[in-house]
Amino acid sequence: MSTALAEPGFALVALCAAMALAAALVYRVAGLDRALSVPSAALRGAAQLAVVSLILAAALRHLWSAIAVLVVMFVAASVTAARRSRSGRSGLWLTAALAVGITAVLTPMLASGVVPLEGVALIPIGGIVLGNTMTATSLAAKRALDAVDQRRGEVEAALSLGLEERDSRMLVVHDTASDALLPGLDQTRTVGLVTLPGAFVGVLLASGSAVQAGAVQILVLVGLLLAQTCSVATTMELVARGLVRR
Repeated sequence: MSTALAEPGFALVALCAAMALAAALVYRVAGLDRALSVPSAALRGAAQLAVVSLILAAALRHLWSAIAVLVVMFVAASVTAARRSRSGRSGLWLTAALAVGITAVLTPMLASGVVPLEGVALIPIGGIVLGNTMTATSLAAKRALDAVDQRRGEVEAALSLGLEERDSRMLVVHDTASDALLPGLDQTRTVGLVTLPGAFVGVLLASGSAVQAGAVQILVLVGLLLAQTCSVATTMELVARGLVRR
């Protein structure tokens, strides 16, 4: 079975360029944003992936270098989550939420031996879990902070009744958690029926085994549910206690 998919070369470059230009044309005709948005994004993405591919090719050879890459990814995810939540410097506390989520997943995966302590396994699994956890964390923080601002009256009323500030904030923050967790739940519920996620497709192309691809994908999806649940719960606590604020 051949798995020579999207090999680097002229055909790949030409196809990507044609699709980017086609999208730019649609932008122009439909009056969407700037027509050059898609080509510029495509060029930036290609440049970033080229650099990352070279780095990963070297990093996968050694465990220490793979861990170093994950650390850099974690720092980038923390900064991104803080920026997306619009919480200023206090958003750096979201690093704790990300750490709780990632630790809750990678620790049992590695300890059980299901995921080998090797760069070729650690970086893909860790990267997928980290990226999705970052999205859930930033969304949870933003929605929670919006709720605190928009429902300030309810918080003040709870305080006037004698509740602690943490408990008063949690009354309005708690309702926002489900919004941040919904994408992950929907992805797990519809996997195989509506979508074939990246982990499944990647393993399928690499090994040709649909069974192995399914096993890896369910491992990733359940891990994501745990990581996102832990990180969102921690984020709620950080906002309720006023550590993450605007």
